[in-house]
Amino acid sequence: MEIKDTYKTLAEPSEETLLKEKNSKFFGYAFPIESEEEVKEILETLKKQHSGAGHFCYAYQIGTDKISFRANDDGEPSNSAGMPIYGQIQSFGLTNVLIVVIRYYGGVKLGVGGLISAYRTSAQMSLEASDITEKTIDVQYIVSFDYKNMNKVMRVIKEKNLDIISQKMEMSCEIVISTRKKNAEMVFDIFNSMFEIDIKIKE
Repeated sequence: MEIKDTYKTLAEPSEETLLKEKNSKFFGYAFPIESEEEVKEILETLKKQHSGAGHFCYAYQIGTDKISFRANDDGEPSNSAGMPIYGQIQSFGLTNVLIVVIRYYGGVKLGVGGLISAYRTSAQMSLEASDITEKTIDVQYIVSFDYKNMNKVMRVIKEKNLDIISQKMEMSCEIVISTRKKNAEMVFDIFNSMFEIDIKIKE
């Protein structure tokens, strides 16, 4: 069975999109994110930028193995905004993404069906205006060894094209390496079978 070790996300924040629906304006934004903390910061920035807007509805998904997601209607009727936005994240097959749709009310009620359609379309427009990229899911290991075994370790790192994240070189050495998930077991086994060299997964 092949291990899936890539995921799709955004290369950078999208351009602002605008959808007009019966005098209401819907501004759509999509952002690549790594953590829930970023969501708060982005929302605060957008609220300053759009201080006159009535609703800041959003949805996000974070993670590859363990998924966390949230959909927020921000005062719109239940499930008329956040879930339609989240549905677009799913239909584009993305993760580590936040979409915010900001609504300025134009005086004409859209009804729940109209809202669902407007929020869904606005989210879709923001993703279509985004640069979608594929990233690899990586595993990091800590490799510990004595200085005399340096060459052995470096040879494997070079041969297997491993990324060095950080290194501490003292009496004993510690290197943090990163590899694609599908190669992780093989890399672990190589180092694990080497004499006087320790490897453990970096939590």
